[in-house]
Amino acid sequence: MVLYYLHSMVLQVGNFRTRALTALVFAAIMLGGVLWNKWSFFILFSVIHFGCWYEYQWLVGLIDPGYTKITRFHRYGVMLAGWCIMLYFTDNLYYIGDLSLSKLGFWGGLILLFVLPVLEILFVQKIRLKNIAHSAFGLIYISLTLGLLTRLRCMYYDDLDYFNKLLVLMIIVSLWINDTMAYIMGSLIGKTPLTSISPKKTWEGTISGILLSIIVMGVVGYFVSSEFDWQTILQWMSIAAIASVAGTFGDLLQSKLKRLANVKDSGNILPGHGGFLDRFDSLLLAAPFVWVYITLITKFGS
Repeated sequence: MVLYYLHSMVLQVGNFRTRALTALVFAAIMLGGVLWNKWSFFILFSVIHFGCWYEYQWLVGLIDPGYTKITRFHRYGVMLAGWCIMLYFTDNLYYIGDLSLSKLGFWGGLILLFVLPVLEILFVQKIRLKNIAHSAFGLIYISLTLGLLTRLRCMYYDDLDYFNKLLVLMIIVSLWINDTMAYIMGSLIGKTPLTSISPKKTWEGTISGILLSIIVMGVVGYFVSSEFDWQTILQWMSIAAIASVAGTFGDLLQSKLKRLANVKDSGNILPGHGGFLDRFDSLLLAAPFVWVYITLITKFGS
């Protein structure tokens, strides 16, 4: 019995070290990609985009086996179409020579919009509308949301580019604080299950994570502002609140997909942490809601 417990403790310590090391490397890559320059951001989130798509198609194939029969044109074409959405949202900030990536995304997406249905008709004996619906949902769930995050990264130009980095960083840090605090507080005081979709989540942990994220980001906003400015502090707190609440629903949506697919993780690219969708599920729902908020306050003032 003693040997059994010692063995269990060794396994837990080893697992903790793996998770901790993975988390440090993951954080370093994320912060480097977001803060270095616009190209590091674009490359990082292009990789994330295709990684999420790969895992999404795998999960959907487990939920609906009919989706595994889609052609290669469909499988990879829809990924490229989604990437074109990301390219389109680069606005006029990204150029290769005289070539605008935004225009490339627009025309590439338009071409794929016509080519993919034609290929589907030519190479599939019986068109399955359910497969088209699954791919369409993926375009909204993954590509459009990462496209809107890319738009936030391209919000301002030249000397104001640091605002672009700050916007993306605010969302990511808000989600990290929310996830971490929800886990810690849920472990300490959590008693009331949040939902059967994710049995380990509790109301106490969820509410604590959201509130602590808002408070911490409000404090950061206070120190970042040049003087005591309630408007700036309120905006930091608002973004934290929107990201945390939407991110929680994003986490639950991904948990629902995994339960339907009967798997624990969406992938294993990150040892101890799962796959791309496991790590970015919160961001996929948080980004569009923050984009709406930023668009509204930019348009109507704050």
